[in-house]
Amino acid sequence: GLATELEAHGADLNDPLWSAKCILSSPHLIRKVHLDYIEAGANIIITASYQATIQGFESKGFSKEQGENLLTKSVEIAHEAREMFLKQHPDQSTPLRPILVAASIGSYGAYLADGSEYRYFTT
Repeated sequence: GLATELEAHGADLNDPLWSAKCILSSPHLIRKVHLDYIEAGANIIITASYQATIQGFESKGFSKEQGENLLTKSVEIAHEAREMFLKQHPDQSTPLRPILVAASIGSYGAYLADGSEYRYFTT
């Protein structure tokens, strides 16, 4: 859902990093989609990090430290969206309905960026 909404807002995800590309190129779109989900009633938003890995960022020329910082940034963007929403709607997060941030973690196949997370083999 997150990637589909990012594309609907104009993001180009044609990249091995997929939606994690937006952490670099358009964090404002990620924040907007998070806000859209919260406005629609979601109480859990996921980071744009399913395809994000240190190795994936390194393949794009980033250092290990920069890759780690980008993973952290994906969480920070989600927290920013939640805080923006709560400033506008301070009564919307309660102990019975918290607004949570969950890290999206892809499989090893997602890291490979070759579609292998969608294939399986039987014997």
